[in-house]
Amino acid sequence: MSQYIVGLTGGIGSGKSQVSALFEQLDVSVIDADIIAREVVAPGSAGLAAIVDHFGADILTQAGELDRTALRERVFNDEAERQWLNALTHPLIRQTMITQCQAAPGDYALMVVPLMVENGLHTLVDRLLVVDVPEQQQRDRTAARDNSQGSEVDKIIARQASRDARLAVADDVIDNSGPIEALAPQVQRLHQHYLTLARNHSSASGL
Repeated sequence: MSQYIVGLTGGIGSGKSQVSALFEQLDVSVIDADIIAREVVAPGSAGLAAIVDHFGADILTQAGELDRTALRERVFNDEAERQWLNALTHPLIRQTMITQCQAAPGDYALMVVPLMVENGLHTLVDRLLVVDVPEQQQRDRTAARDNSQGSEVDKIIARQASRDARLAVADDVIDNSGPIEALAPQVQRLHQHYLTLARNHSSASGL
């Protein structure tokens, strides 16, 4: 069981998935909020039932799954609906993440949450790692990845914590502004550091 949790976050287009994949290659358990967010509204879940009750059955696909595009359109420009959805899903996601982290094998687990700082979830982890890139790189990478317009990307960035706000609460930072080859050495160094911190934590806790 992992009693030490490292949080991983970063703005859109920063490369969180690349970094978490490198940690996975080192046999670190990765608990991804995006995956859990899908699980808590899967067919048959209490979360999906509540969403259908609130928005109506047209929020479902023909297969009976949540139509995420339709839901996004409903809440993106409606603050009250967005807050209702967050109030429903965030506690479900939070508790599932904590449970999975604590049950994970290894000295520490990696909790990946895109909006970790925005939602105050960094208070749940022992260490916060931020993947950092300049904002212009965020825009360029996201627009190229999602084939989206610059204005759409700007709206998403505006709703996220600022680069300075994330860095202000970071314990560790990975610089992903360079080539992808530069990531692995940074991850390896931090992995060794986290192993030491986790083992010291376990010793101090008498585990």
